[in-house]
Amino acid sequence: MAAGCDTSSQQPAAPQTPPQPAPSERNVAVEQTAEGELTIQPINHSAVRLAFKGRQYYVDPAGKADWDALPKADVILITHEHRDHLDPDVVAKIRTADTVILASAAAAAKAGFGEMIEIGQTRQVLDITLEAVPAYNLTPDRLRYHPRQRKDNGYILTFAGTRVYVAGDTEGTEEMRALKDIDVAFLPINLPYTMPAAEAADAARAFKPRILYPYHQGTSDPAEVRRLLADETAIEVRVLALP
Repeated sequence: MAAGCDTSSQQPAAPQTPPQPAPSERNVAVEQTAEGELTIQPINHSAVRLAFKGRQYYVDPAGKADWDALPKADVILITHEHRDHLDPDVVAKIRTADTVILASAAAAAKAGFGEMIEIGQTRQVLDITLEAVPAYNLTPDRLRYHPRQRKDNGYILTFAGTRVYVAGDTEGTEEMRALKDIDVAFLPINLPYTMPAAEAADAARAFKPRILYPYHQGTSDPAEVRRLLADETAIEVRVLALP
């Protein structure tokens, strides 16, 4: 060994920690529509970001996330007034003077901001078509969380023919099961507030979204939905851990 080359005391290099994606890039998927790319980003437990033609659409922005690092909202949709879906502090971080905010009647009343959109209404909002659909529970011991008479919303957003359904807090209602031509669906699986994985999977079998995200997870395992739908080759179940 050459002088000065004694390596006996050298330690192996520490493994490098892979760089973490920026908040705006975590869990991001891109789908092609008839008029360009649609970016889909589940942010956390309840919040979803959708980007199309340079505009940002948020559904239920609430809870923990690096909101300051995410794009400002052009449109904010709120399904209902529970604090994990309606968070005025988060809304204040991502809104601008021009942000369009639409909410269920109860959510708009509680927030003191935003315009009410009712179940069954369809609107053209910037570059998309928006439809408010019912969200409610069916099981007797879950009715207190999401009673039908409160008229909570789910939303169908249509981006140049690509239809995205964000269910909000609900069980597998007859209206959900009757949906048609849904490309991407977000279905909740958080007990006792919504439905179990088995019910979400059964509802998905009925309306057959091309892509399914089990969200609003709580302590439920989203991988269970994928297991239950393993024989449904037309449905791609995307499993993410969403805190």
